[in-house]
Amino acid sequence: MTKKPGFIGRLYSGLVLFFLYAPIFVLIVFSFNSTKSRSVWTGFSLQWYQQLVHDASVLNSFYITIVISLLAAIIATIAGTFAAVGFHNMHRKWRAPLMQVNNIPMVNADIITGVSLSLLFVFAMRLLPFEFGFGTLLIAHITFNIPYVILSILPKLRQLDSNLVDAAMDLGCTWMQAFTKVIVPEIMPGIINGLIIAFTLSIDDFVISYFTAGMKIMTLSMKIFSMTRRRVSPEINALSTILFVSVLILLIIINVRESRQEERARRAQRAVN
Repeated sequence: MTKKPGFIGRLYSGLVLFFLYAPIFVLIVFSFNSTKSRSVWTGFSLQWYQQLVHDASVLNSFYITIVISLLAAIIATIAGTFAAVGFHNMHRKWRAPLMQVNNIPMVNADIITGVSLSLLFVFAMRLLPFEFGFGTLLIAHITFNIPYVILSILPKLRQLDSNLVDAAMDLGCTWMQAFTKVIVPEIMPGIINGLIIAFTLSIDDFVISYFTAGMKIMTLSMKIFSMTRRRVSPEINALSTILFVSVLILLIIINVRESRQEERARRAQRAVN
């Protein structure tokens, strides 16, 4: 039996949430302010959102962010799915150290990952004819997304009955047919979760993008940073609000999916018992 949190615990949790989200709430409120004031509310207006819609540089950054996020999420999900299956079928002696290597990019500081990838691309430019831009940014996003996809899919693989794959192959399926017709449908919830997480991380990333995008393209987070270097405009509030709401919606979808999956798993376990 778990104890309910006391008054001090609830107060502490409330203060933590307040200090985390109060600045974001202020930013959202003043994105609808009718003037450029950052401290005085003068009336409700959508003019800053209207200016964003007619700002070509912002629209271009938005287009680049969506394209990069979609491509990186899809490619990372495909690569992460095959990698997760490989880890799952690997002997425990080799799987444990390789999983630790897989976890390093997630606990590593983003600035270290960004600088490392930037140095790698600079070194590769001596051997191959390319430059910083869309390609390097896409590779960087795929790189830091794959570990999260792997961790999303591995729990579903552990729940998979290996006898299903053996039975499919005994009935004449090749390994690839067994993979597409047996394994993929069983682990599809994990694949979808990994895809959404990868897309969310790509939209939200700034540090790694800053070091790998070069001077020719700019994501939304980089655009916000460049706008703040001049002065804090209400357009920044509006753009930040759109970015925050987009990520929030995706996180809500992920949590709702996970809660529904856990509920279905509990129901199936009770039915078996």
